[in-house]
Amino acid sequence: MAEITKQDVLLALSKVANPDGDKDLVSSGLVSAIHIDGKNVSFKVAIRSAALHAKKRMQEACEFALTRTVGRDLNVDCQIEVIKDQKEIQNPTNDKLPNIKNFVAIASGKGGVGKSTMTANLAVALAKKGYKVGLVDADIYGPSIPLMFDVQHEKPVSREVNGKQMIVPIESYGVKLLSIGFFADINQAIIWRGAMATKALQQMIFDADWGDLDYLLIDLPPGTGDIHLTLVQALPLTGAVIVSTPQNVALADARKGVNMFKLDSINVPVLGIIENMSWFTPEELPENKYYIFGKEGAKDLAEQLDVPLLGQIPLVQSVRESGDVGRPAVLQGDTPVAKALKETADKLVDQIEWRNQNLDPTKKVEVQYDKAACSS
Repeated sequence: MAEITKQDVLLALSKVANPDGDKDLVSSGLVSAIHIDGKNVSFKVAIRSAALHAKKRMQEACEFALTRTVGRDLNVDCQIEVIKDQKEIQNPTNDKLPNIKNFVAIASGKGGVGKSTMTANLAVALAKKGYKVGLVDADIYGPSIPLMFDVQHEKPVSREVNGKQMIVPIESYGVKLLSIGFFADINQAIIWRGAMATKALQQMIFDADWGDLDYLLIDLPPGTGDIHLTLVQALPLTGAVIVSTPQNVALADARKGVNMFKLDSINVPVLGIIENMSWFTPEELPENKYYIFGKEGAKDLAEQLDVPLLGQIPLVQSVRESGDVGRPAVLQGDTPVAKALKETADKLVDQIEWRNQNLDPTKKVEVQYDKAACSS
C-alpha cells in the first residue's frame, strides 16, 4: 500500500455527512489533529451530540470511510469531541451544586408501578455507558434503593471538604448512592412529619460530596406532596420522568404527575413516560406476550399528553429476582429486559440532550406566601 497522506484522509472523511448540517465533515471544518504513522491514522471529529451512541455511530462511519477509500488494513483512531457552543447543560441557577450537570426526578402517580426499580436500572445503565451518575433515594418513608444495590448494611462516612463536613455517598455498580435507609435500622419504620422528611432530603442532596456528575437521579415518593415541592423549590431540575403501568388506575395518577410538573408555577420539563410491566413473558415461552395490565396504556397516555414514550419494559420474573438480590436487571447481558432497559436509558440521554439544546434552563420554584391566609 502506498504511503498515506493527509489529503487521503481528508478525501475519505469528506464522504461522511455532518449530522447537524448539509455539508460533509471536512467542508464543515469538523476534522482536526490528523496524525499518520505508517498504517496508524488518528484524528479528531467534533459533533454536537454528547450521547455515547451518537459518538459511536460517528466513529464507525469514519472508520468505514477510511478503510473503504484508503485501505482495509488501517488502524484508525477516531476521537470524538463535543462542540461546546450549544446551550450549557449546567443550569446558571444551580449555584449550590455546580459540578452536577443534570438533575432528573423519577416520579410516579401511585406506588407499586416499579419506579424505584426503573430508577436503579437507569442509573446503572448510564454508569455502564461511561457517565458519572449519582442517585438520591428520596422515597423517605419506603427507601428501597439500598436493597436494590445490595448495600443495605453500608453506613456512609463523612469527610471535610473546604472546611465543611460532607457525607460521602456509598458507591455500587459505578453509581454514587444516598438513601435515608443508610441512616436507619433495616427493620426500623421511619415515622416523620413532612418538615423532618424534607430536611433529610435537603441534607442528602446539599450536604453530600457528590463530586462531578453528569446525572443525579432522584427517586421520588409516589404521588405529589411535600417532598416534590421541596425538590422543585431547592433544585433547578433538568426534567422529570414518569413511571406507570398500562392499567387505567395507574394511568389516572400518572396523568396527575405529568400535569403537576407542567403547572405554570412549577414548569419542569417532562422528559418522558416509562411504561413498566407492559406485558408478561413466561421464561419457558420467551416469544409470548400477555397483556395482564392492559395494552399500551402508558404509550397512549404519552401521545395524549404530547410527551415522549421512553420505553416499554416487560414483566419478567428475573426483574423481581434481580432487585431482591441487589443486582439490577440491566446487568443481565443480552436478555430482552436488559435490552429494553438499555434502550430506555439511551432515549433518556437523547431527550435530556434535546431539552438542554432547545429549552431554557429550569428555574427553582419561588415560594409565594398568601399574607391574608397566613394572618387568618
